[in-house]
Amino acid sequence: MKMNLEKLTFDVCNLALETGEFLKQEVKKLNTADIQSKGLHNYVTYVDKESERRIVEKLSKLLPGSGFIAEENPALLPGEFTWIVDPLDGTTNFIHGVPLYCISIGLMHQDETILGIVYEPNLKECFYTWKSAPAYLNNEIIHVSQTATMNESLFATGFPYYEYNRLDDYLAVFKHLLQNSRGARRLGSAAADLAYTACGRYDGFFEYGLSPWDVNAGGLLVENAGGIVTDFHGAANYIFGKQIIATNSEIYDEFLSLFGAWKSKLQ
Repeated sequence: MKMNLEKLTFDVCNLALETGEFLKQEVKKLNTADIQSKGLHNYVTYVDKESERRIVEKLSKLLPGSGFIAEENPALLPGEFTWIVDPLDGTTNFIHGVPLYCISIGLMHQDETILGIVYEPNLKECFYTWKSAPAYLNNEIIHVSQTATMNESLFATGFPYYEYNRLDDYLAVFKHLLQNSRGARRLGSAAADLAYTACGRYDGFFEYGLSPWDVNAGGLLVENAGGIVTDFHGAANYIFGKQIIATNSEIYDEFLSLFGAWKSKLQ
């Protein structure tokens, strides 16, 4: 199938911008009765579901016959070309009125991610890239940071809300960063964390327990911005492996070494 990835990327960006306006309108209308629980500290609203419905409908028209892996509809199936969709990354922020949440859309051809966009509607920041292209923020090329040491770095992470049997190893890494870096931040949106790493606001990001729709688009952004993205073993299985490290190339080896205790338990 011949495909103009650049044009398709901009079409997806326009879709994200349109959907972002819907999110901003609905956040003012949300009330407690609209919030449903999908699991421990894992929430969904009608806004997530309607946002995803709109995105899936329009992506199906942009690329007929494509499949989907989407957060709110497990009945959707992947295909040769598969869209990976998070219609509202940062739902907890959203329901509390915290103005940082994202739309994340990636496209995979078989096992390769070939397109990724992350849109944060409150700041109107659209991060996007496609196969063999630079990464962009609102039409400007972006790069990961050039920070040379972890001691000079600022990191992002997310706090796990399940799999607490791994919490001690996670907190050991977190403690090390607090003592040996400029700090660690928790925004509440992995898509935003990866986008911010891609443009150099953060020097690195790590988290476990994430799903493909959390990391697929953002991972490609970091890679195409010159960074390195792996799982905690240093392998490439970060999309489906529920572990992710994303950094610039200067601090990657030093950062990966922190996960030795974690890796020994997983092997």
